[in-house]
Amino acid sequence: MIISGAGIAGLALAQQLHAHGAQVTMIEKAAGPRTAGYMLDFFGPGYDAAEAMGVLPGILRLGYQVDELAYCDESGRRRAGLRYATFAKAAGGRVVSIMRPDLERVLRDQLPAGVDLRHATTISAVDNRADGVTVTLDDASTLVADLLVGCDGVHSGVRALVFGPDSGFVRYLGLHTAAFTFEDPPAHAEVAGRFCLTDTLHRTMGFYALRDGRVAVFAVHPSADRTLPADPRAALRAQYRALGWITPRALAACPPPEQLYYDHVAQVQMPSWSRGRVALLGDAAYAVSLLAGQGASLAVAGAYVLAEHLAQSASIEAGLAGYERVLRPVVLDKQATGRKSRRWFLPATRTQRWLRRASLAVAGLPLADRLVAVALVGKPTAMIAEQARRTGVSG
Repeated sequence: MIISGAGIAGLALAQQLHAHGAQVTMIEKAAGPRTAGYMLDFFGPGYDAAEAMGVLPGILRLGYQVDELAYCDESGRRRAGLRYATFAKAAGGRVVSIMRPDLERVLRDQLPAGVDLRHATTISAVDNRADGVTVTLDDASTLVADLLVGCDGVHSGVRALVFGPDSGFVRYLGLHTAAFTFEDPPAHAEVAGRFCLTDTLHRTMGFYALRDGRVAVFAVHPSADRTLPADPRAALRAQYRALGWITPRALAACPPPEQLYYDHVAQVQMPSWSRGRVALLGDAAYAVSLLAGQGASLAVAGAYVLAEHLAQSASIEAGLAGYERVLRPVVLDKQATGRKSRRWFLPATRTQRWLRRASLAVAGLPLADRLVAVALVGKPTAMIAEQARRTGVSG
């Protein structure tokens, strides 16, 4: 098997395929592990899959237990909030916050020694045949395998080579996002134990306190531009300079582009996640966007489901069909939740902001807490990993 991409989806898939006896080669364009990324809430089907794979203890060890989501005004005064206990209750208590690079680190640390991981390498061509696939690498060498899986993100190179240009599959949601870390002891003390977001219109910046003393920053703002700025640091300073509280200090400490995560907010919607002996997984196949909040979870869950179906099916084609049959309904629900949550996440009017504040104010009341949680994360999902075990996967 060949996997393109050594992010969350690719690392999880490599581990599970190897556990089933497959020979795995991973191709990754980056020269080494990425260090930029944002804090994410890890829950739902991916949490269950991580437990089944044996990587959950490592995730919990590097994760954070946050007390509250708080919306703060220009002076840092709390205007609205949601206790994480309410959110955790909707997830059955099975939720942990973790930095994206740390989640990759857990998966990478448990990658079996038998997996051939090649950094600073890209795929330049794909020969997709009925009996297998041949990939040509950027050094003109070739690899032959039974299956190629593209786990290379929203801007997937494998998808472009095999399925066609991104324009037919990527749905831009009209937002740009960024993430970075900086050091500021007073800010760290002020946000410790909370995820604090600016209670602002049109754009928001959020802050987490990390255990090493840094503050993690997360930012989202509207933009119709489908190209990324040549200087993302300058773009951030222009977009957020009017915000108060911690924001000016964060912008002043914004790192250079190579240490800064900056991208579109987008979903990937495809009629099929496989073609011949090439399949897609994670954001490359079904990005739900940060508005839905379960991209990492669905990457791990999808990896587990795909590996289980490939291992238990009479043919690769049957395994790919089973993987998509199980996971697609879940993905569609999460994508719909993400699109619906934009006004909640990034209000454009004072009325929308007031409605968010009012909803959070009643979230602790009986029944209301569950309604708010479902509005944020979508309907509860049965354990995808267990579904994969139980699904009839005959040829």
